[in-house]
Amino acid sequence: MGVYLVSVGAEEWFGDEEDGWGEVATALDAELRRRGLPSYEDVPPEADFAAGSGQAFEEKLTPPMTGFDTLCRTHLSQGESETLCGWSVLVPFSLDEEICLPVDSGYCESTTVVGAPQVLPIAEKLAAAIELPSEAPETCDNLDLSMWFRHQAKDLSATRPGLWSKDLDAAFYVALFLRAAQHAIRRGCPVVLS
Repeated sequence: MGVYLVSVGAEEWFGDEEDGWGEVATALDAELRRRGLPSYEDVPPEADFAAGSGQAFEEKLTPPMTGFDTLCRTHLSQGESETLCGWSVLVPFSLDEEICLPVDSGYCESTTVVGAPQVLPIAEKLAAAIELPSEAPETCDNLDLSMWFRHQAKDLSATRPGLWSKDLDAAFYVALFLRAAQHAIRRGCPVVLS
């Protein structure tokens, strides 16, 4: 159990089963149409992730977030922090502002949708502030990022310490939000808090 960030394929996004996101997808499309924007229908199927045309995204939010919260307060405005961390659904297209849907997201009574193009520059700003090493995995399938921070990051911090290595838990969350936004844009799929 626990809280995960995961990518969602078309079957689950449009699905009506209990663990599907169909209610969120329908509510989001209605709100997009109300705002004069196109519906979000071009979600790749999950099979595309497994077939090698791209990885799925799956990371567990395990480490404490205290250091990350401090990092956000130090380097970001309150609005930037809310955009970076305040979503339950990240979509691959640009949104002028967050969309709050009256649909239970599993963790709260509503679902907050944010555009990955808005999250990406904020995550990049934090990554630059801590000098996140390029060795941090770019794909995050099957807890790749979590495993890297548990093992290789510790080894790398011994030979190449820097701002990033002062708090590996905070650096993990910087990398997590950065990679989630990059993945959503690259794959054209939603990333959700599950």
